[in-house]
Amino acid sequence: MRPYKTPKIDLKSEYPCPCRRRGRLKPIMLTEALGCDRCQQIFVVKENGQVIEQLSSIYHKRTWRWTGYRWANIYPGWRQTYLSAALALLMMLPIFAVILIPFLLRFSSAQSMIFWATILALLTVLLALVVWLAHRP
Repeated sequence: MRPYKTPKIDLKSEYPCPCRRRGRLKPIMLTEALGCDRCQQIFVVKENGQVIEQLSSIYHKRTWRWTGYRWANIYPGWRQTYLSAALALLMMLPIFAVILIPFLLRFSSAQSMIFWATILALLTVLLALVVWLAHRP
């Protein structure tokens, strides 16, 4: 198969809105941005003029690539996916420890408690490292 070449977005043309079927993206004067006439969203042109990014939220950035006749959604990279999963695990680990520690204290010896405390500390450090790696620029 031939590699697919994405056409550049012409800032002087109108495009269908990727959010709504009937909206039209129109150029905003003196900027490299497009605005929808229906949903009032603003889209900035990125990556050498081949991708638009919605300017609605910093936490959930949505991007689209123009295929020549429609917008194709570009899914978020691995950093955003791993960051949210790692943060969820990092928040669940203390809750899991609070529930699990009383059972371990009741049915375990002192040596096994030290072992499980060490495992819990290592898991916490590992998850914190994953969050740091996923969040750094």
